[in-house]
Amino acid sequence: MTTSVAPARITADAEILVDDRRAQAEGLGRRLADDLNDPDAFAETLRDGLAALSDPAYLAGQRRVAPGIGDLHGVRWPLIEAVKRGFRDATKRERTSSWLFAADRLLREPKLEARWFAFGLFERLVADEPERTWQLLRRASRGAADWITVDSLAHPVGKGILNEPYRWAELEQLVYSPSRWERRLVGSTIATIPFIDHRRGRDPDVARHGLGLIGELIGDDQADVQKALAWALRSLTLVDRDATTAFLVEEAIRAAETQDGHRAWVIRDVLPKSDVGAAARIREQLDGIRRRSDAPATSRAAETAGRFDDGRLGKPVPEPPLS
Repeated sequence: MTTSVAPARITADAEILVDDRRAQAEGLGRRLADDLNDPDAFAETLRDGLAALSDPAYLAGQRRVAPGIGDLHGVRWPLIEAVKRGFRDATKRERTSSWLFAADRLLREPKLEARWFAFGLFERLVADEPERTWQLLRRASRGAADWITVDSLAHPVGKGILNEPYRWAELEQLVYSPSRWERRLVGSTIATIPFIDHRRGRDPDVARHGLGLIGELIGDDQADVQKALAWALRSLTLVDRDATTAFLVEEAIRAAETQDGHRAWVIRDVLPKSDVGAAARIREQLDGIRRRSDAPATSRAAETAGRFDDGRLGKPVPEPPLS
């Protein structure tokens, strides 16, 4: 006989568990500060501490919402944030030069939570040690294989772009990646930037760059990418509503003319956050156009990426080692 537990009871139990373990998590973060000069010890302390914070019920839930996700402890996100907070409080006056090697070491840990903790280190490192941190960010993006990791990585990537706007070129390269997760990172970074810094992240240049990149990727045939593109467009309505609406109108015309279900799905998903009048007209235009799993990608990026196969656009250059 199958029994079920009410969602309210599950939520209450989770809140109790987090409250009970928050001090333990913050203490772990403070202890990590003592191991910063020994990357292996740092990784071991974090590994053992996260294992003690794990929750089998949460682990099962993570596997449900992100099928195929890699190896996990199963630590609830508020507790991971508490570990980061404890570490941040213990190191706020410390120089970050040794953090690069700790972060590099964490990217080689088998459990994903260690890598997610490293992303928190990147948020400070990307300001203090930008060039070497971008090497690690690129490596992390190449190794990402689930939406939770990708969307967590979007925050330090977005912060790095706001600090140095020429870093938009990093995302421009990813639109051609054969990895759907790297292409998703383009969308999730654009979606996140307006919330990283409410002033710089909502500058009209953010919409200009973001819409240009989405214009390259819209028509992608992967659902994980499509969801991130729709999320990005919803965020850009907060940055430049008129430009985003004009983009949707133009892409809806293209989708209707070509019966492009991939493009139409993304546009529809944005309409609840769009101008009411334009949304009504677009819904009518796209009526009956549905995405099909067997339909090929129609994006400009997919067409261009095909040329990588014969070497006409060059081959990727491996990152040099940290020094």
